[in-house]
Amino acid sequence: MNPRYLAEVPVAVRERAERVRLVALDVDGTLTDGRLRFSSDGSEIKAFHALDGQGLKLLRESGIEVALITARSSELVARRAAELGIVHVHQGCHDKRAALRALCQILSIEPAQVAYMGDDLPDLPALALSGLAVGPSNVHPWLRPRLHWITTAAGGEGAVRALCDLILEAQGQTERILHRYSNP
Repeated sequence: MNPRYLAEVPVAVRERAERVRLVALDVDGTLTDGRLRFSSDGSEIKAFHALDGQGLKLLRESGIEVALITARSSELVARRAAELGIVHVHQGCHDKRAALRALCQILSIEPAQVAYMGDDLPDLPALALSGLAVGPSNVHPWLRPRLHWITTAAGGEGAVRALCDLILEAQGQTERILHRYSNP
């Protein structure tokens, strides 16, 4: 694989990535750095990485569904999802496995065709259900032995983009994407 941070990805992980038709993500700790920030008026502040957003757009353009499944509820998450064209957004979700299983049924996708990225214990049931269980580099240590792959990037710092790139590369989409951006 060309990108340096994917060079050491095991063959078994690449094979799992070839089958992915749905990428489901936790939000806090994967799309963000996991810190909860509040302004003096009590409103929430979140920072999303542009690289992650571009990667999610590329997945969607390549026919791969994207979903957000988060235990917290935030208008900022709804706004970011809308900006990225993500329609499968489950906020306030405390049974992520059930939400993921329902999404699979709606989309006619087998759990083996799902990549799920999470960073802490509430993600464990959804990770266990998924064909490709992924965590950012700052994933809680208890989850590490239960994951197929851990990115070298931290949550909110390009971890989601690394997953997107892995899937796109494994599914042979890289050259098509590079050509499209090289020849607008």
